[in-house]
Amino acid sequence: MKISIIAEKPAVAREIAAIVGATQKEDGFLHGNGYMVTWAFGHLVQLAMPEEYGFAGFVRENLPIIPEVFKLVPRQVKDGKEYKPDGGALRQLKIIKHVFNSCDRIIVGTDSAREGECIFRYIYSYLNCRKPFDRLWISSLTDKAIKEGLQNLKNGSEYDNLYQAAKARSEADWLVGCNSSQALSIAAGRGVFSLGRVQTPTLAMICKRFIENRNFTPVPFWQVKVQTGKAGASFAAVSREKYDNKDAANRIFQLLQEQKMLCVQSVEKKEINQEPPLPYDLTALQKEANSKHGFSADKTLSIAQKLYETHKLITYPRTGSRYISADVFDEIPDLINLLKQHPRFGSYAQTMDNTVLNIKCVDDKKITDHHALLITENTPNGLSCDEQTIYEMIAGRMLEAFSKKCVKDATTIVLACGETLFETKGSIIKQAGWRAVFGEQEEAGEDETGNLPEIANGETLPVVQSEVLEKQTKPKPLHTEASLLGSMETAGKNVENEAEREAMKESGIGTPATRAAIIETLFARDYIRREKKSLAPTEKGLSVYETVKDKQIADVAMTGSWENALAQIERGEMQPETFGKAIEVYTRQITAELLETKIAANDENTCLCPKCKTAQVRFYPKVAKCADANCGLIVFRNISEKQLSDGQILELLTKGKTRVVKGFKSKAGKSFNAALKFDENYRVWFDFPDKATGKGKK
Repeated sequence: MKISIIAEKPAVAREIAAIVGATQKEDGFLHGNGYMVTWAFGHLVQLAMPEEYGFAGFVRENLPIIPEVFKLVPRQVKDGKEYKPDGGALRQLKIIKHVFNSCDRIIVGTDSAREGECIFRYIYSYLNCRKPFDRLWISSLTDKAIKEGLQNLKNGSEYDNLYQAAKARSEADWLVGCNSSQALSIAAGRGVFSLGRVQTPTLAMICKRFIENRNFTPVPFWQVKVQTGKAGASFAAVSREKYDNKDAANRIFQLLQEQKMLCVQSVEKKEINQEPPLPYDLTALQKEANSKHGFSADKTLSIAQKLYETHKLITYPRTGSRYISADVFDEIPDLINLLKQHPRFGSYAQTMDNTVLNIKCVDDKKITDHHALLITENTPNGLSCDEQTIYEMIAGRMLEAFSKKCVKDATTIVLACGETLFETKGSIIKQAGWRAVFGEQEEAGEDETGNLPEIANGETLPVVQSEVLEKQTKPKPLHTEASLLGSMETAGKNVENEAEREAMKESGIGTPATRAAIIETLFARDYIRREKKSLAPTEKGLSVYETVKDKQIADVAMTGSWENALAQIERGEMQPETFGKAIEVYTRQITAELLETKIAANDENTCLCPKCKTAQVRFYPKVAKCADANCGLIVFRNISEKQLSDGQILELLTKGKTRVVKGFKSKAGKSFNAALKFDENYRVWFDFPDKATGKGKK
């Protein structure tokens, strides 16, 4: 019997082929030892565009477009204003068809997750294949994992629910994305606007935080800080009360100057146990890599994918679980032993000999498609600096997760001067536990002190120094990728508790595997931009948000409920038809909502096109161009490193020429001044002062 194996990418196919002995290379596949191993290049087959159903262009009367049966087509690429099949996809599909037809049975080796299942099933369906297939379900690409997976193949039908969830997600995104984007573009009457089931609520979270931050009015308040001490050990305490006027704070300051003594009102000591963090899933890894190292979510995923596929140093990175199963736990001691040779973690790993490992993260019931991110038995060599960073984050977190808890003695001291109370907090680590892995100490709070001297109730302490602190209330900071990923994970709800965040995952928006791509899509659409580590909307993004913020398409909670429904389909608890009907109703509602609205245009920034004299010129962040695509008039905002204002462009459009504009730069870097004017073909030229003709067409 001849068996075909299909992987998601060529690199993975080569790893599997080496294990099964398929060493002879052909165009698009390998064969040998009774096996033929081929590969996809990600999504080779996709849902057909509206044109395939007879709906060309953006026409109000066509909406909403809801196909009775979705068509599958080879991957499409944009050619001008139209889409055509990707030639590379067509070639590889032909090869895959040949491989499938030459074999008796198929082994599915695409990524062991929802999208990997969808990639295979769409190819299988498009090719009208009827061959039986089994599933290779593995969590790492080491030789050991592949061999064990091949010995424990699962019948393909066991993953039917996983495919149904993937198919439902794909069709829902098509319905919502195509119809909402067309509806808003039609209603706006200018430009093309992209909306999406997950993309738009994510944009809404960024814009809402940005507007709250921008419109926040800080409120001043005052506190009094006093410096005291005992037996040579000094510490500071801050007034519990926050005063809304400086005079009240000054009165307390004067009281301290007069009395020069503080009475110890209470000393509270308690032991605090800090449990180790759970191992990473992808979102947790991306959040921490962003906050600690400034990596974007997309960069972290790309590095993790390379550590998984190329170096085979970590388990499947696109996991949504932070737990491991009991059988995986059996392998943890060997992985810890491996780290005894690691230059950074070696000494700590040796201290874990003969200790009882923490089992907080061991729970078979909480495993999703894959267990939490772990290292593999392979030794890291030749990694780049960024790859080393991500590998050490994963390895270090694994050590933390199975380490002892951190134990601290925490002390809170309350001091009194008259009726005014001052408070200070301090702590001493008795057992570093998991915090010793990276040698990190917990960051002290704004009003916290480190080690405090031994002090008893009723003691009096001297006022060494005091001062009035002027402070302001602060807005919530702009989203970073780390905070945005956290908000996507909990559908915008502010949840700090780790266990509560875990419980909310099924109601988050997007999945760990897709959130980075969603954020990158917002950048690609010119909806958001980076301001250092923060995310801020562009004018275009704000305009879209202001238009849709009260519409269902921007409802974060509703999008979260869709993700929960997809998880139920995956578990066999909901029929995909039920979800599909709900999405159809939702699509009709949002399409109707969007067709009734418009993106407001500033009348001062529009004018009749001087070239075609029929359509309006619309202003965008990078260009001003005629709304009639056939006209072709366009004026770029940036000319010779000078950013033109709306007024300067409007002057050019209405008068055919601007006044002299200062601050252009030549290719040699020299500044110059010139007016701008149109030639007879409405191309922009420089018109230099005191010269009759322009030079240097732009």
